[in-house]
Amino acid sequence: MTQIELCAPCGFALEAVVSREVKSLGFEVSKVEDGRVYFLSDEYGIAKANLWLRTADRVLLKIGEFYATSFEELFENTKSLPWDDWIPKVGSFPAAKASSVRSKLFSTSDIQSIVKKAVVEKLKSKYKVNWFSESGPTYPIHILIFKDKVTLYLDTSGTALHKRGYREIGSAAPIKETLAAALVSLTPWKEGRLLVDPFCGSGTILIEAALKGLNIAPGLNRNFVSEKWLRVPEKLWNKARQEAQESIKYDNDIRLQGYDIDEKVIKIARSNAEKAGVSKYIHFQQRDVRDFSSKEKYGFIVTNPPYGERLEDLKTVEQLYRDMGKVFSKLDTWSFYILTTHEGFERFFGRKADKKRKLYNGMIKTDLYQYLGPKPPKINTVE
Repeated sequence: MTQIELCAPCGFALEAVVSREVKSLGFEVSKVEDGRVYFLSDEYGIAKANLWLRTADRVLLKIGEFYATSFEELFENTKSLPWDDWIPKVGSFPAAKASSVRSKLFSTSDIQSIVKKAVVEKLKSKYKVNWFSESGPTYPIHILIFKDKVTLYLDTSGTALHKRGYREIGSAAPIKETLAAALVSLTPWKEGRLLVDPFCGSGTILIEAALKGLNIAPGLNRNFVSEKWLRVPEKLWNKARQEAQESIKYDNDIRLQGYDIDEKVIKIARSNAEKAGVSKYIHFQQRDVRDFSSKEKYGFIVTNPPYGERLEDLKTVEQLYRDMGKVFSKLDTWSFYILTTHEGFERFFGRKADKKRKLYNGMIKTDLYQYLGPKPPKINTVE
């Protein structure tokens, strides 16, 4: 196997979270840019990264990069790259995605067309044919142009990594699985400590916490486009899946509770947890946040409450935040991690956050308000 460079695109402000995750999987991070973490690997790493990355959007294989300010430069430089190292004669290679920011070349449709033609010409010279059936495995090409620097990739994931396969039905305002996993990763929660989401919706935060707490690879029950690639043979995928299966810790003490005022949504959450294989670890119940209480010490609340996006909802949401502040103030040894767009959240909640972190829920700018409770006392064991 040969060394390759992979890229894990992610939501803005999640680069540090993804970097830690990449390193924890044993990869060497080579570069971090806005919304992208690069790391060194080999063909086996394609399978491992796709199965295990919880907070990244995809796993891209970097083919090459160069500067281009004209379509001629784009064509010639693209053509010079080693596409034939990866794409076989029967391969399908759509220019699936292009983005251009602060660059002279800005028409994404033209950029995709030029790159596609250049790759065709490269493969023509390699395979000595004038036409490609593109009837074989798919090798989606992704193009990023930033300040005239062109980076070209093959997408090894296909369907985005947040599509774990367990959430066929969502609630009205779902949070992506990758962001939910990131929220859990930004807390010191671990097995043996209670984690509650009082606005659980379709259960995504709790399901992601269960997967993490049980060390279940989030991509274990889905497929990836690169499973059909010649350079990433079936035996590598089988090895990666077997290792992931053997890494699961079903006996871990995972304590998760989810509440929501909407009974229909609770049913959806239970169904999603069942599909994810973690239903026995999560207690779901219909309950208004105003009725929440707990005798548990040192618990966590991680939640994505209503934002009040519509003007007519704003006063209702602001009253909800006041009520949350009153209810949560009784949990004086707990930690709270609350994601919202409302810039006046702290004022209505009645308490200034210990930390505040900017995150993006899709394209919506949000803040994660972090209220850090005391650490539980260490238990001295006598042998």
